Amino acid sequence: MSVSILFPFFNKKTIPGKFSDLRPELILTTIEKLEQRIGDRFPDSGLQRVCGEFRQLASEADEMARQLRPPIWPVRAIALVAVGLILGLVIWALLQVARHFTFDPKTVPDLLQASESAINELIFLGLAVFSLLGLETRLKRRAALKVLHQLRSIAHVVDMHQLTKDPAHLLSRLKDTKSSPERNLTRHQLTRYLDYCSELLALNAKVAALFAQNMEDPVVLGAVNDLELLAQGLSAKIWQKIMILDLAEDD
Repeated sequence: MSVSILFPFFNKKTIPGKFSDLRPELILTTIEKLEQRIGDRFPDSGLQRVCGEFRQLASEADEMARQLRPPIWPVRAIALVAVGLILGLVIWALLQVARHFTFDPKTVPDLLQASESAINELIFLGLAVFSLLGLETRLKRRAALKVLHQLRSIAHVVDMHQLTKDPAHLLSRLKDTKSSPERNLTRHQLTRYLDYCSELLALNAKVAALFAQNMEDPVVLGAVNDLELLAQGLSAKIWQKIMILDLAEDD
């Protein structure tokens, strides 16, 4: 068995390639082109404004993902100093106990009580050390989840824009009511509108994947997976409408 399989940290060789990582600049360029395409076909539309806001959010998400990749050295330094002080205090206390300890059968109950208190204190100190060592991870997680929450909101906004784009209205010539939304798109325009919504959702998932690429926090990875599943589910509904339009046109 290869040593690199058992100990992957010994293998420092990386395979260079253009397609092993997501390139944020290409994602941002695609979003800009999509905004232009929406503006050319549906000028001053709500979907164009949503795409413009999404473009700004994607740029901020890219910057945040870049900042979360390297270690936060000030936080690490403070955490290590605090951990060192706690460990030093524990060692000093143990040395003092060892220096002044004398065994006396009469003081066994007091010794047991003191040992129980010392164990409780060591548990609390261990929790404090664990909390300090995870401080950097929690700070990065909070920043990433904040951006992912905004991306999730954008996905729901895109879904709201396609919600009233019902192909049945074009195919069956349903009579509008007083409360019916305004529907003035042709079949081709409706197909393009729905396709733009699907592209927005796909790009939303790709922007979220930048955090999965730059971080190894399981909470962040879970949030990214949930957002990707949300985008896939919403896009599937859109493609059902597109397929209805395509099949009706063939008939």
